[in-house]
Amino acid sequence: MTSFWRPAATGVASVLAGVGAGELVSAFFVQNGSPVLVVGALVIDLVPAWLKEAVIAVFGTGDKAVLIVSLALVLLVGAGVAGWLEHLRPPVGRILIAVGGAVGVLAALTRSGAGLLDAIPSVITAVVGILVLGALSRMLRGTAPTRVAPSGSVTRRRFVTATSATAAGGALAVIVGQVVATGYRAAATARAAIHLPRAASTAPPIPAGASFDIAGLSPVVTPNADFYRIDTALQIPGIDPSSWRLRITGMVENEIELTFAELLKLPLEESTTTLTCVSNEVGGNLIGNATWLGYPLRHLLARAKPTAKADMVLSRSQDGWTASTPIEALTDERNAILAVGMNGQPLPLEHGYPVRMVVPGLYGYVSATKWVVELNVTRFDDITSYWTDRGWSQRGPVKLSSRIDVPAAGRQVAAGTVAVAGVAWSQHVGVSAVHVQIDGGDWQAAELADAISVDTWRQWKYAWEATKGSHTIRVRATDANGKVQTSKVADVVPDGATGLHEISVSVS
Repeated sequence: MTSFWRPAATGVASVLAGVGAGELVSAFFVQNGSPVLVVGALVIDLVPAWLKEAVIAVFGTGDKAVLIVSLALVLLVGAGVAGWLEHLRPPVGRILIAVGGAVGVLAALTRSGAGLLDAIPSVITAVVGILVLGALSRMLRGTAPTRVAPSGSVTRRRFVTATSATAAGGALAVIVGQVVATGYRAAATARAAIHLPRAASTAPPIPAGASFDIAGLSPVVTPNADFYRIDTALQIPGIDPSSWRLRITGMVENEIELTFAELLKLPLEESTTTLTCVSNEVGGNLIGNATWLGYPLRHLLARAKPTAKADMVLSRSQDGWTASTPIEALTDERNAILAVGMNGQPLPLEHGYPVRMVVPGLYGYVSATKWVVELNVTRFDDITSYWTDRGWSQRGPVKLSSRIDVPAAGRQVAAGTVAVAGVAWSQHVGVSAVHVQIDGGDWQAAELADAISVDTWRQWKYAWEATKGSHTIRVRATDANGKVQTSKVADVVPDGATGLHEISVSVS
């Protein structure tokens, strides 16, 4: 009997050839139809929220890499099974590849704004995979015209050569297709050529007392390269700013269309705002603070003139993702903006280039739309958004919270005066106090750094006289209204985690 590996190899080579062909077709003809990415996006849409949160909790911003690697492993295992089944009971293996292609077609057609053309790469993937599997399987069984020696030695060598070449060619095509399809380089080149205009209204300077000089403490302004990234885009959209448009539609008296050039000519404003992901666990790092440059959304919406019954704005990303934002958060006096700059630079591609939304006081899932292309003024009871369809609450105000950065959890420190420090936040409300508790004792007041604004986090520090042994440190914050951070533990679903951050340290 033929060993398992040779039939499995026919399946793997065939599927790689098919996926490679599909990726090349997507790269050059159907940009949004990548078989790998549309299936990955479908997986993101279908997996339950608890699983998403578990992956984010373990892998953080590496969640997409984990998904892609997992999909690749499943694909290779399935391909091997298809090859084995095709050898035992043809055409079962080819039918299995056809089913995989059908999943790709379904994934492509169910994406936001998809058309029939978007399914072509998945169809090509299935057709090529089926044809190649049939040819390699016939060669393996010795029925292909390439058999020239009764001993089968030449056939075996040709089989190995053909299978290896097919697999290598397919893998290379996948790589080439991904590189070409992303449009990343073109978008990066366009971004590099952009000269942001001078702000008509600059952000207040960061106070000298806003930052403590403590090693390991999060900087008061997060560098772009360190800013967290959580979204559903497996492939960063490569948007040409010259073709970008923002449309304001729905329950408005005046629909508006805005180009990138027009946006840059408006009186842009700077503001420093902390953004937080609703997936941030207590003590987590899915939070960052940056100085943004953009145009106030309240001014654009004033031009559009929403009707009196509108209570929500559904923002839509170029890749189809949506967020539902309470209209009052976009029309009051907070610094809710269409951002084009981040910490003095054009928006990084992964953070929404060329334009994204920044809304103080709300978790990102209901406000921070990257690559934004549409604002649909509507009502909560008429339409839902990506995450509210998956069990998250309609409104996502950021919850009062705090975090210990120093010392790191589990670290050993020397006895004596030890700096305990971290950050606390209550966006659009502000933090008025932070207290630290050692080993369940009395709460002690920490020293607060100067506030930048109510929309940003504040650093804090506490001088702890540490004694030898194992100790537990907890922190809690109080907001500007006198509300004390709750100790009640709640999961991130449906509207953000609660509880007090606690660490254990050893003192020697």
